[in-house]
Amino acid sequence: MLGQATPRETLIDLVAPILKRNGVTRPVDAEADLVNQGLTSVDMVHLMLAIEAAFDITIPQSGLTPENFRSIATIEAMLAGLAAPAEASP
Repeated sequence: MLGQATPRETLIDLVAPILKRNGVTRPVDAEADLVNQGLTSVDMVHLMLAIEAAFDITIPQSGLTPENFRSIATIEAMLAGLAAPAEASP
């Protein structure tokens, strides 16, 4: 029986084809800077939309920062923060 993919596996599955289209065939390193791995700014927009579709979420405007999309690991951390129960409002 196949288990569900982890968020990291899903993110790698989203990034790998984008890199391949750009001629990058090396394995995706979850800690490496995505721009240094070969993603362009346009690729990042496509990746954000793919993440929203794959995880059935809407990334809030405040989450659309270069820091959140620097690497697979930072995207994974952002997703974990979005999934965490909301803190009590003041």
